[in-house]
Amino acid sequence: MANILQHIWQETFIYLGYIGLILIIFEGGLTSRLDLLRANLSLSAVCATTGVILPIGLSYLLLYLGFGYGAVETFIIGAALSATSLGTTFAVISGASQSVGLSQTRVGAVLVSAAVLDDVSGLVMSSVIHDLGGSTGNLGWLIGRPILASILMAVLTPVLSKWVFAPVFRKFVEPHFHVFDHLFNIVFMILVLSAFISIAAYAGTSILFGAFLAGSFLTYLPSRHPDGPFVVLSREQGEKEKHKSPTFIHTFEYYCLDFQVYILEPLFFASIGFAIPFLDLWTGEAIWHGVVYTLLMMLGKFLVGIWLPVWASCSSSKANTGKSELPSVEKAADAGRAAKVKPSIYPGLLLGMAMVARGEIGLLIVEIGYNNTPYVTQAGFLTAIWAILLNTILGPIAVGLLVKYKADQIAHGDWGLVEAPDSAQAGKQEGTDKG
Repeated sequence: MANILQHIWQETFIYLGYIGLILIIFEGGLTSRLDLLRANLSLSAVCATTGVILPIGLSYLLLYLGFGYGAVETFIIGAALSATSLGTTFAVISGASQSVGLSQTRVGAVLVSAAVLDDVSGLVMSSVIHDLGGSTGNLGWLIGRPILASILMAVLTPVLSKWVFAPVFRKFVEPHFHVFDHLFNIVFMILVLSAFISIAAYAGTSILFGAFLAGSFLTYLPSRHPDGPFVVLSREQGEKEKHKSPTFIHTFEYYCLDFQVYILEPLFFASIGFAIPFLDLWTGEAIWHGVVYTLLMMLGKFLVGIWLPVWASCSSSKANTGKSELPSVEKAADAGRAAKVKPSIYPGLLLGMAMVARGEIGLLIVEIGYNNTPYVTQAGFLTAIWAILLNTILGPIAVGLLVKYKADQIAHGDWGLVEAPDSAQAGKQEGTDKG
């Protein structure tokens, strides 16, 4: 804005901010519940698809038909606003954890999966848009490569983890981790994260997706048996007991969390600001176009949350299929359906609000469209910047307010906290030992 920092310093802060973004995603993978992600994958896919199609469709209604923007320009701007900021999503989940362990809830699992799918979708669209600028390459391969790479990584990671890496780790590596506790953990985490990021970049998919898979991979490796070295009630137990070791998330908190929260995370959000032409935003046309488009794009992502009540209603209808059609039975079925839908309202609001933030992926797409293609005008670029900026600010604020006042209802409802299978097993084992 005022050219206070030299360009080289801005680039340095952007790179540090991107490291912070990678650590945010990595932490999200470490804290994610794989059982919840698997159980809600189909719903997450529906939510992610809705979150991509609605913003693009609504963009054509307003920008193409209303403001008179070009068709390709509208697609590029709509594609930018169809992305969901993975970094902001995980920052929201982490920030809400003091009130409710959002990563341990069904709605949190749906949110994470949908945001990851949107990130992959955004990467594909950025490749297509870059090709529109005159890149001479095979368009089919350009589109297919990130999709194929993402699918292969998403499929091969759990398969190889379960049948190859986890058995080897548990038999040969895990018994020795307690010797050096955090030191072994942090070295192993750095190696795994570096490997996944390198594979993702070389394969052509998002390195953020690679960071998420790295965290999920590390979560799955340790044994779940109560006598296992990584099964501990607290970090202190892992550090003090001879044959126990802190978990990977404990080590992340020990070495990285403070530096991430107080240094790298602010730099990440500041790096978003480096890409904003601040002074150019403050013209009458740019402001009113941007504000109107912002409201429409908020609606486009917010409507994703409607799938939770719809899903609950459909599940209730399936449960009642084939039952007697007597009026009394129908009334009971309607009452049961209403009882299922009502607890889904606040989780649906949470999901919709959390999907609103655009952030880094949206800026990447619209910058590629503006700088590398002849289609995006300055007016369209400023409209997109307004929408991305305001959505990224307002979405997390709305989530924070909802969690502040409705955390208990969300946590203890149908879409709330779900006990981890290994926790239940540990509880049973503890009861058996006492008996």
